[in-house]
Amino acid sequence: MGAKTWHLALVIVLMMILNLSTISRVDGEQQVPCYFIFGDSLLDNGNNNALQTKVKANYLPYGIDFPAGPTGRFSNGRNIADITAELLGFVEYIPSFATASGREILKGVNYASGGAGIRDETGQNLGTVISFSKQLLNHKTTVSRIVSLLGDEKSTEKNLSKCIYTVGIGSNDYINNYLMAQFYPTSRLHMPDQYAALLIEQYSQQLKTLYSYGARKVALFGIGPIGCTPGNIAAYDTNGSLCVDFINKAVQEFNTRLKTLVDNLNHNLQDAKFIYVNVYGISSGPLAGLRGPNPCCSVANIANNSGILTCIPFSPPCPVRALEVFYDATHPTEAANLVVAGRSYVSLLPSDTLPIDIRQLARL
Repeated sequence: MGAKTWHLALVIVLMMILNLSTISRVDGEQQVPCYFIFGDSLLDNGNNNALQTKVKANYLPYGIDFPAGPTGRFSNGRNIADITAELLGFVEYIPSFATASGREILKGVNYASGGAGIRDETGQNLGTVISFSKQLLNHKTTVSRIVSLLGDEKSTEKNLSKCIYTVGIGSNDYINNYLMAQFYPTSRLHMPDQYAALLIEQYSQQLKTLYSYGARKVALFGIGPIGCTPGNIAAYDTNGSLCVDFINKAVQEFNTRLKTLVDNLNHNLQDAKFIYVNVYGISSGPLAGLRGPNPCCSVANIANNSGILTCIPFSPPCPVRALEVFYDATHPTEAANLVVAGRSYVSLLPSDTLPIDIRQLARL
């Protein structure tokens, strides 16, 4: 990228970040009664802290720019769920399922778990993770607790139908499953298109379960260009390309089917309002104004394809984190999260979200 092009892209990113803070201030009050979050390490805010797993981020340099310090968020600062909560008008961040108690669950709960996937076995090579299926069981528990707090199922159903739900899952079904032939047989059993179809089939059933628990306004985040992460670039031959193209092609098989799934769910489920967030497209746009593909922090054995792509504990991170895309070998910086969260909340391009964006979803 030439100097002028890079400078222009950076200006676009900075203007977008400033605009997001303006949107948050203008909208002011809380737009929905509650916000529930499901997914993996891109959204996890501490659910893995007490688990026997290698997928943790409750130590420095994680959280170096977060007011509370290291909390289990896989970034230097806020993650996408935090920024979305701010844009929706929440004064406080949504608590993790591991810590949520009492009436605070009425504002929502974050169930996301680093290493988790659509498939139950995904991420087990790293230790204990909370799969999407288990996250749904945790949400069922939360719904029961909300019924007790509100007094009856009808009031709970009405309240939950107004809430926003975001689900960001699927990356680990590739990073810590399909691409890990030493641990999982999936890549030997299925071609990429077949595997994507299997994932979507299971994901469809899981989302119908979420719907049965009262979810009506649901934003589904597609998989980003994970073939462009520092970890995958170090582990695989790019054949002269900027990214590992076969990985990006594989996840696009998933994303294409996910868009179709959104249409089917909206057509077949009464009062359902599902939307698709095009993380792949957003991450391939103005994020080019940020520097990559090197990680901001030091990562051990990055080329070993071990699935452990996190920062070395207490290692010093890069000094100018606001200009970097990646904090470690796979997770974005707060600056990158601002762009993805912002364009999912208010779409910059028609292709960012389909059929509407999160702000419009909240207003329905």
